[in-house]
Amino acid sequence: MTPRRREVDVVVVGAGPAGLAAAAVAAEAGRRVVVVDQSPRAGGQIWRHRDESALGRVPRALLARVASAGVTVLTSTTVIDAVSPRQLLVDGTDGAVAIDTAAIVLATGARERFLPFPGWTLPGVAGVGGLQALLKGGTSFHGKRVVLAGTGPLLVAVAAALAHAGAHLVLVAEQTPWHRVAGFALHAFTNSSRLRDALRYRWAFARTPYRTGAWVTAALGGDRLRSVQVHTASGSRNLECAWLGCAAGLVPNTEVARLLGCTVRADRIAVDHLQATSVPGVWAAGECTGVKGDAAAIAEGEIAGRAAAGDERGAMSATLLRARDDGRLLGARMESAFELRSELLDLAAPDTIICRCEDVRRDAIDPAWTPRQAKLWTRVGMGACQGAVCGSACSALFGWPANTVRAPLGAPSCGTWLIGLTPSTPPATPQPGQPALGEDPHRDRVG
Repeated sequence: MTPRRREVDVVVVGAGPAGLAAAAVAAEAGRRVVVVDQSPRAGGQIWRHRDESALGRVPRALLARVASAGVTVLTSTTVIDAVSPRQLLVDGTDGAVAIDTAAIVLATGARERFLPFPGWTLPGVAGVGGLQALLKGGTSFHGKRVVLAGTGPLLVAVAAALAHAGAHLVLVAEQTPWHRVAGFALHAFTNSSRLRDALRYRWAFARTPYRTGAWVTAALGGDRLRSVQVHTASGSRNLECAWLGCAAGLVPNTEVARLLGCTVRADRIAVDHLQATSVPGVWAAGECTGVKGDAAAIAEGEIAGRAAAGDERGAMSATLLRARDDGRLLGARMESAFELRSELLDLAAPDTIICRCEDVRRDAIDPAWTPRQAKLWTRVGMGACQGAVCGSACSALFGWPANTVRAPLGAPSCGTWLIGLTPSTPPATPQPGQPALGEDPHRDRVG
């Protein structure tokens, strides 16, 4: 079936802070703008909501600005192919549409990185952002025992939200040592608004222990999570809980950019001073160019939107550049302070599932293989999520490069792959003729 065609001036992929800002300024410059986003409502993960009245002043104002500028927002819609820098193929509730455009702004955000450990596939185990998404979607955590474990400022923000929702927070475990957390705080909280936010968040769960240099080593239970084992400076502890939010930071979403041929460095889309990528006619803004927070994402979005609309002078606004550069500096300090410790890479047991979609266990994978070899013999990274979950894990565990990107795209959004999923079947038994670990699976193959 031939998709319907639509012609616009600017397509923005992603309706988070950066995408909304880019769309607003481009539309205000007289351009026809379409925003495409997988979620049912605009706002991205950080501003996920069911009712706009629950949002703060900044997101409400930006959403109103987008509406008044006449931006078309296509929610519950996925980019399934980047045909060229002048055409995207999307699929949503109204079917497939080929969008012809003069400019593309990528604001695809970031997703959580998960490092496998025993029991991480149990129902009740979710990403830190996954729990946040459930909470914003209406799930009740009132009175539920919850453990949060991970790294970075998101951990504290989600802890505060769960505490406000009546959850019984048992422990917040930050894998980074205390001296690094303190060093980051000294630099980051010189900004008064950030300091106020940090104090407000910590006060919200003041009765809950916040332990640095601590991480979950195993999740325990039968049909569902019952308890977790946590490593702390004072030794290992077993804590009963109904929910575990656990993740190892955030990873920029670069799939659409790579499909378009944009340069990606250090797992993020490379951009110049005007947020332009290496592909003419394509700009990028927000967390997909590096995690830096919503204020800097908005600034980057405005720069990219103005540039995409042809207003390079406006894109060089000193105010926007200062906000952008301040956020980039914060992001660099965050990345350094919350660097993952090596112990997290050694948690998976031989029978721990690495690829949830294809039920691939750790002992089925030889780190000496190339990603292509691993796919041939285990199908790791070839499931429905297209490596959105196991791809970053394999990169961290085995040093593999990012998965090859092919159409159709459409990996699920951050957090959803850790909600109530369990392996449907045991891992397949190696068949006769399958190479032993370390042997070349391409041997005796033609083509």
